[in-house]
Amino acid sequence: MQMRQKRYSNPKVLTKICNFVQNYYKQGLIKQKMKKLIPILLILLIVYIVIGAIFPFIHQPVISKITAEKVYNNKYTGVDTIGERAYIVSDNGEALEERIRMIAQAKERIILSTFEFRSDESGKKILAALFSAAERGVQVQILVDGSTELIQMKGNEYFHALSDLQNVEMRIYNPISLLRPWSIMGRLHDKYIIADDKLYILGGRNTYDYFLGDQESYKNYDWDVLIYNEEIGQGESMKQLLAYFTGIWNLPECKEFKNKIWNKDSVKQAKEELTTIYKNMQQEQPEWFQTIDYYRITKPVNHIQLITNPTTRYAKEPVVFYAMTQLMQNAKEEVIFHTPYIICNDWMLEEIADVSKVVPKVTMLTNSVANNGNPFGAMDYQNNKEKILDTGIQILEYDGGISYHGKCFVIDNNLSAIGSFNWDMRSTYIDTELMLIIDSEAINKDLREAMGEYEEKSLLVTGEGDYIIPDGMVPQEISKKRERRIKLIQVFGKPFRFLM
Repeated sequence: MQMRQKRYSNPKVLTKICNFVQNYYKQGLIKQKMKKLIPILLILLIVYIVIGAIFPFIHQPVISKITAEKVYNNKYTGVDTIGERAYIVSDNGEALEERIRMIAQAKERIILSTFEFRSDESGKKILAALFSAAERGVQVQILVDGSTELIQMKGNEYFHALSDLQNVEMRIYNPISLLRPWSIMGRLHDKYIIADDKLYILGGRNTYDYFLGDQESYKNYDWDVLIYNEEIGQGESMKQLLAYFTGIWNLPECKEFKNKIWNKDSVKQAKEELTTIYKNMQQEQPEWFQTIDYYRITKPVNHIQLITNPTTRYAKEPVVFYAMTQLMQNAKEEVIFHTPYIICNDWMLEEIADVSKVVPKVTMLTNSVANNGNPFGAMDYQNNKEKILDTGIQILEYDGGISYHGKCFVIDNNLSAIGSFNWDMRSTYIDTELMLIIDSEAINKDLREAMGEYEEKSLLVTGEGDYIIPDGMVPQEISKKRERRIKLIQVFGKPFRFLM
């Protein structure tokens, strides 16, 4: 008994026990404090990201004298036909077919720049064609926006399968990083594909099912223009587009797409699947791989001018918007422009009003609230329709049942334009944007006729809630679900409309 008492009364042992209990108690307190602290830290992180993302774009830059002079001095018209010819691609199925044909027949180089790229049915067909081209020795350069990399490409075995090939380079414009929230909003909105520096397609179509192919699922209507050069690299607009691509490709904002994926077997299977998809396309759509006479299907043009926004990921001078409205102010008879949605600040509305003051007839077509696939655009149009009407332009609301994503315009009977620019503040001040201005009576006529098909399915706005409805047409009703969504968006959407 004495020995036992001596052992348990040992001061060293008691000290160790006390220290253990004390440390355990402290750790418990720390854990409790951390549990309380974590929500606070998360809230602070969210506030940091939101404020950091919004703050750089609150102020919209104005057009400088240097930029205004450059826009003024650009050449938009010509007197003689040039070595470039054009063709309007208005159908989603044809848009996929022409891209596959271009890639399949390329011998030297393919350049693809796109805002959004998905590995759905049409996306896989494009990936399969690019994979086949790279395997036969064609250099493939792909430039994709950072939002697509984050959402669609990271860990996706199909993109990793393509990037794994020796002849393929993939770069990401402004990869998204929550540690740098001030750069999150700057996005690459360009959409074009170039084959052998001789042929290119440029427009508003992203690279997935909504815009390419004949799928029965949800889709958007959009536009492309195909430009054919009789001589490799000799066309003026081809030189401009190649120079623009090279400039943005070499920006420090563009990072290499890292080919890191743990499951090598899935990448191997993806390679095999892409090979199979390409073989199936060759068997099931042999017409996609037939050589066609581009000279025959294209129309002559007098001049083509590429207009672009600055390529910085931060707030930009509104170059494309300014150039377009300045061109429109020089119209003698008529301007018609189409846009999926319209979100303008006061300066933009003043510029549009200036166009309507000097041009006899100015018409804009945009989606009706019920037809608009972009709930932010629908909300803002619903809130600001009266202000747009006050500019003096005539408004048509497309109500055909499928969301219209087209971005184009015609001026008088000679100038036409197709590209990526939406008439909103994001396209004006934040995103990279491209519009191709074409001087050609033949192309103007073709585009007018194609635009007319949408205009025939549109409501003529005569007041904020008044319309002239075409015979036999029943306007869509706004669904309860869409109405609730718009009301919800209005709570936080109004103050941040410049980011939509």
